[in-house]
Amino acid sequence: MKGLILSGGAGTRLRPITHTSAKQLVPIANKPILFYGIEAMARAGIREIGIIVGSTREEIKSAVGDGSQFGVKVTYIPQDEPLGLAHCVLIADKFLGDDDFIMYLGDNMLEQGLEEFVTDFESARASKNENDKPSAQILLCHVEDPRHFGVAEVDKNGHVVRLVEKPKDPPSDLALVGVYLFDKTINKAVRSIKPSARGELEITDAIQWLVDNKLSVRHKVLQGWWIDTGKKDPLLECNRLVLDAMTPRMDGTVDAASQIQGRVTIEKGAKISNSRIRGPVVIGPDAIVEDSYIGPYTSLGKNCRVIKSEMEHSVVLDGSSIVGVSKLTDSLIGRDVEVIRSIQQPRALRLMLGDDSKVELE
Repeated sequence: MKGLILSGGAGTRLRPITHTSAKQLVPIANKPILFYGIEAMARAGIREIGIIVGSTREEIKSAVGDGSQFGVKVTYIPQDEPLGLAHCVLIADKFLGDDDFIMYLGDNMLEQGLEEFVTDFESARASKNENDKPSAQILLCHVEDPRHFGVAEVDKNGHVVRLVEKPKDPPSDLALVGVYLFDKTINKAVRSIKPSARGELEITDAIQWLVDNKLSVRHKVLQGWWIDTGKKDPLLECNRLVLDAMTPRMDGTVDAASQIQGRVTIEKGAKISNSRIRGPVVIGPDAIVEDSYIGPYTSLGKNCRVIKSEMEHSVVLDGSSIVGVSKLTDSLIGRDVEVIRSIQQPRALRLMLGDDSKVELE
């Protein structure tokens, strides 16, 4: 079985979280979101992974490389325009061939691993009864308000009978998570559908084509949490959940005037002086924290500086500096950002903000 990951602005017309980088490279607990998906595939025994790359392809390639760091082989498949998830299957035909494969949206974060999901599909595909062999298997999750999702209607035998995109009157509370297993018949399906009203080839339409053509589409219901990290607040919540399960580690240096409380990871080269760190917190390599308080659910990236500041429940990417800030919370700070309190009089607010930024002042 092969793996197909949609990443770096590929698939649909979505903007990155930060102006300068692919949203799947934004870190959760100091590890890029994309890496979690690759590692989950590797644990499920998948060794060949195709990554659909769009406008941020060079950043993705630089971070992931040839896949050897994960024990897999990576092939990059360019998508020049974001023409839909089914279009990604279409352009990956040479890589996929006639193999079964798993397709995974790169900005998904799942508590549940992929091992059981993949094994169940492979076992069903190995059945001697052709009628029992599924052509697809989708991962679903119970949600409070299914009107905001693609929704599946499932019969009493566990087969998907209908897919509806953001229905006003949902047939169930089962939302599509963004993890799919397919056999080679999906290649015919994506060639048989037409673009949707937004001009994209929708994977939901391709799966519905399988259903309409009497092919079996099974489902599994997700165990544990699922978060789409495409926006700030869900990303911070995901960071919280991952940090809660973190095993603490102390590879940096902490002086005698500092206090470390709770589950805290301090990476190699990081230096903590005259500061209080209250976990769960992760401090990245070569970061410097001086005369500051770092509160729960905070991730500092590599080479960050936090001086005479207080912060909690925030994610700060590599190379950024927080200096003289009395209270920073619920924030996502991009790479190489400076947040500095001016000491000049009269005081004023000076901002340089990238695309899709949001500033809350109290």
